[in-house]
Formats: sequence, structure tokens, C-alpha cells
Amino acid sequence: MDTVRIIGENLPNMPWQEKPEGAVGPVWRHSDNPVIHRNPVKGVARIFNSAVVPFEGEYVGIFRAESTNGRSHLHMGRSKDGLKWTIEEKQIPFVNEQGKPFQPNYAYDPRLVKVEDVYYIIWCTDFYGAAIGVARTTDFESFVRLENPFLPFNRNGVLFPRKINGNFVMLSRPSDSGHTPFGDVFLSESPDFVYWGKHRHVMSKGGQGWWQSVKIGGGPAPIETSEGWLMFYHGVTGTCNGLVYSMGAVILDKDEPSKVKYRSSTYVLTPEEWYEERGFVPNVVFPCATLTDAETGRIAIYYGAADTYVGVAYTTAQEIIDYVKATHEEVGDDAEIGIM
Repeated sequence: MDTVRIIGENLPNMPWQEKPEGAVGPVWRHSDNPVIHRNPVKGVARIFNSAVVPFEGEYVGIFRAESTNGRSHLHMGRSKDGLKWTIEEKQIPFVNEQGKPFQPNYAYDPRLVKVEDVYYIIWCTDFYGAAIGVARTTDFESFVRLENPFLPFNRNGVLFPRKINGNFVMLSRPSDSGHTPFGDVFLSESPDFVYWGKHRHVMSKGGQGWWQSVKIGGGPAPIETSEGWLMFYHGVTGTCNGLVYSMGAVILDKDEPSKVKYRSSTYVLTPEEWYEERGFVPNVVFPCATLTDAETGRIAIYYGAADTYVGVAYTTAQEIIDYVKATHEEVGDDAEIGIM
């Protein structure tokens, strides 16, 4: 068996716990979850569905902070170990490219991705309906909000961590402003982060199992590996007691990422612990960020739990990719290039 490699940087101080004896499945939870609880800072009731990256030997986060008036905004946070966080009380002060204030009406479910020397923040915003907002920073001191890349209605913007064939590549999930009755993942390219095109279908909801029957959506930025782009995503099913969000995993072709190589037919994490089952929105596991160490193949996954908490889970590139390949299921025309 070939050894799976993460293609990227080493991160020896990332959060990590070995797999507990007797643990079932390819992903295991941090033993002291949740790592962010209710009322973490003045004026903020809940933090969840948030993004984390390493920065200058420590960690920074862009957090979905639900204020005590019920509206979501983005707040900065810092941590020395990726587990204990100091969250800023004030919202991130976005400006436009002319330096004038350019705050979103609301913002939620951010992803945070470094491409070359720039950190891009992608979130769900308001643009006459649910849409994708983007901003950039190089120092986490000043934040320049850019034009919205796509028309409404759209959510779950996920940027690849490097250009492919010279272009930025972003995943998205076209959506309405509520709980959409459709829910496939698409891909778009841009040479300049302004004009987006070459749209491709990537993944369909559904399959033999029911855990992703209602909709799916991209999660953290895809991880480049020797097997292709590894991505964790969320799948949603409907029950007599509401929706349930679980985490799946997929491997996309390295050069043509609209092609699915392998896709797990089963979830890799589903709501089972109290902080995932009980909260503002029960039964939600929603992955938004990963940290990786190329040398060891370790992966730490940050996920929102029950729209109330932040949890951390772990796996390795070898274990998760072996699992995805062993449980592979082709759904619809996922293996095609995505043009109709």
C-alpha cells in the first residue's frame, strides 16, 4: 500500500490527540470538547461554524459570533495552542478597496484560506438574499472586503488553497435564503478574484444512504494530498424531528477538481455527543476548518456543534483516505467533469 502524503507545510505544534483505544470510525473527537462554550465574550451568545489558520507561530480564527440580539457577525480570535481562544468583543472592521467602511449586514459560516501570501475570508452574506461575501488580509489587522463573487442565492463558498491551472478556484452551493430544496456543490474559476466563470458541477446530494439526502455543502478548504484534494463536507438529512447535519469526506481530482475520485458512502462524524445533539439548533456537525501537518499526516478538524459550540476532531490523511476509498460510492455523474 502506498503511503498517503499531505502536500503542504509542517505544523508540529498543532492540536492533536491520539486515537483512543476502542474508538470506532476514522475521525475521533477532542476529549475536552467543546473548545468554545456559550457566552464566550461580552455581547456574544454563541460561537460556532468558524475558521482557523496558523499565523506567526500561533493561531488566528475568524469566528461566527451570534450576538445577544440574534444577528451573526464575524469576530477575530487568537490562540497559542489552537484550543484556548481569546475572542475580540468588536466585529471585524471591514473596509472597501478605497479604505471606506464596508460592513456586511450580517455574516456567518466563514472559511479562512491562505493563497500565496494573502488570507481570504469567505462567508455567507446578504446581497438581496443569501450570497457569498469575500475579504482579504495579510496581517489580520486590516481587512479589505471585495465585491461579491456570485449572484444570490448561494452559500458555502470554499476556496482552494492554491491556484489550479493559473486560476483561483472556489466551490459553492447554490441555495435560496432558507433551507434550500436543492443542494449540489459546484465549482467556479477566476483569473483575478473579480470575474468568475467556467462553472462546473462537482457533487450531487443523495446516494444509497440517507445522511446526505437533502443537501450537501463544502466544508474546510480542500487539503492537497498525493491521492488528490481531500475535502470534508456536510451532508443533511430530514427526520420527523428536523434536519440532521453530519460530516462526510471526498477526494477530488488534483488537476480537474470537478471530478470526484472517491466519496465516502457513510458519514465520518455525526451528532452523538451532548454538545452536538443539544443546543440552539440540535443535531448539527458542521466542519469549517482544518489544520494539517505534512510530516506526520495529522489533521485537526474544527466544526460547529448544534449552532452553539466549537468542537475539534482528529484524523490522519492515511486513515481518512483509506476509509473513503474503502467506502466509496459514485453518486450521479460525480465522476464526470461537470459540464452539461
